Amino acid sequence: MIDDPRGRIDYDEYGSGPTLVLVPGSCSTGAAWRPVIAALDGRFRCVTTSLLGYGATAERRTAQDTSIVHEAEMLEAVVRKAGGAVHLVGHSFGGVVALAVALRDRVAVERLTILEAPAAELLREYDEAEHYAAFRAMTDRYFADFAAGETDAIATMIDFYGGAGTYASWPQRVRAYAAQTTAVNIRDWASAYEFPLWRAALATIAVPTLVAWGEASHPAAQRANALIAQSIRGARSEIIDGAAHFMIATHAGAVADLIADHAREAESVAVPAAGYVTRAAPP
Repeated sequence: MIDDPRGRIDYDEYGSGPTLVLVPGSCSTGAAWRPVIAALDGRFRCVTTSLLGYGATAERRTAQDTSIVHEAEMLEAVVRKAGGAVHLVGHSFGGVVALAVALRDRVAVERLTILEAPAAELLREYDEAEHYAAFRAMTDRYFADFAAGETDAIATMIDFYGGAGTYASWPQRVRAYAAQTTAVNIRDWASAYEFPLWRAALATIAVPTLVAWGEASHPAAQRANALIAQSIRGARSEIIDGAAHFMIATHAGAVADLIADHAREAESVAVPAAGYVTRAAPP
């Protein structure tokens, strides 16, 4: 735990070796990374945290101020606590926060891995109207259902990412936590939509970057992440076979291998001076 003047921040670490800071997405805590940590099998020092309003991490945002800066400042405190240059890994909304930290460039990030960040505004900038509309239609329905008192409104968002029936397939305790934190998740979406994640900004990221998404993920999520990889100089992209959005639970071994390979490659290969390197064509 970090006792920050603005509120407590979840902090745990496991193992030894090069440091990975693993940032979960919405509706979860650092515990979401346990399958990936197990698959890494002691090859790294793994630091985990929880985003604002989840686990024991205090909320700093308000309904009137949902700026991504609040999330970035929290994550920067985690990176400083970890010490030294880290490999920053963000899943889902945690990926958006990791990008914000990389863009602010106030802490030592040696390499960056983004796992299916919901970069809806980047879709809008690239005139991907159909994919952007898919995100908006989902969130509009989800927000309206929650405002109407639907206790399982968050199922709309979960099933958008994981496919129909995903929410219903989760253990009751997991569904209960997601439902309990719905208001926080809605705030996360406000933070993401308000974040000016433009291609010109992404082009300034100078650390070796890997962007990955699931083969079975929603097409809008796939396209958003392909555009992230396209916008960051020298970024690699990977598609995880058979995976959908919740890949850190369902395909932990494949995710761990990607993280480990990227960490090893980044130690010896500089970012290319120009152009892009991809292993998988954007959808």
